[in-house]
Amino acid sequence: MLKISIITITYNSAQTIEATLQSLLMQDYKNVELIIIDGKSTDGTLSIVEKYRDHIAQVVSEKDDGLYFALNKGISLCTGDIIGILHSDDVYYNAQVLTNVAYAFTNNNTAEALYGDLIFVDRNNLSKIKRVWRSGAYKPDAFKWGWMPPHPTFFVKTQVYKKYGVFNTQLRYAADYELMLRFIHVRKIKIIYLPQIMVRMRLGGISNFSINNKLIANKEDHKAWQLNGIKPNVFTLLLKPLSKLNQYLLRHI
Repeated sequence: MLKISIITITYNSAQTIEATLQSLLMQDYKNVELIIIDGKSTDGTLSIVEKYRDHIAQVVSEKDDGLYFALNKGISLCTGDIIGILHSDDVYYNAQVLTNVAYAFTNNNTAEALYGDLIFVDRNNLSKIKRVWRSGAYKPDAFKWGWMPPHPTFFVKTQVYKKYGVFNTQLRYAADYELMLRFIHVRKIKIIYLPQIMVRMRLGGISNFSINNKLIANKEDHKAWQLNGIKPNVFTLLLKPLSKLNQYLLRHI
């Protein structure tokens, strides 16, 4: 039975962390290792985490240099066969998400990673859909046309991190993009697409950025290609943000 490690990064997440933890505990797949990496929260985050301590493998609370440093710390602590990430303001869509992940890996022995779909929801109303991210099946060179999978749905075999590295902390806003670009486009790992909604992501939280930060992230997207010694198409970095327009249209379908 595959063991799934889930990393949750927290920092002053008292308003949302309980819903995140509850969505994990409601999963009907039970061979799960939960690792909490906290950036030394000063609100009630750790008090809430402590309520669920019996269900958490490890809790680390100390100052760090940001999200990707924390994620790398979490990866180093994982003992599972597969690693997933659930941010402290996101929740799994239903109780079968991790069962479906484990089933897909078990029935596709050569698969090294998988991803699915995601919905963006109102920060205070998880039932209010703002955007729908339908990833679609991966096609070779899809990254050159602005494609990328939603990172919160990206589950990766632990051996892939050991073989190809972790998050590049030279990037502060686009390290998740760089990592998926490196794994999928450059290293050509074998991936599976699950055509189902896996995560509800709150808008306006730890996993979303301000407009200014999005502009910086767009510049970092270009650097992600440079770091891998490859060149995007002329319109790649324009098509990437434009692809999000379709997500607003899909919410009405």
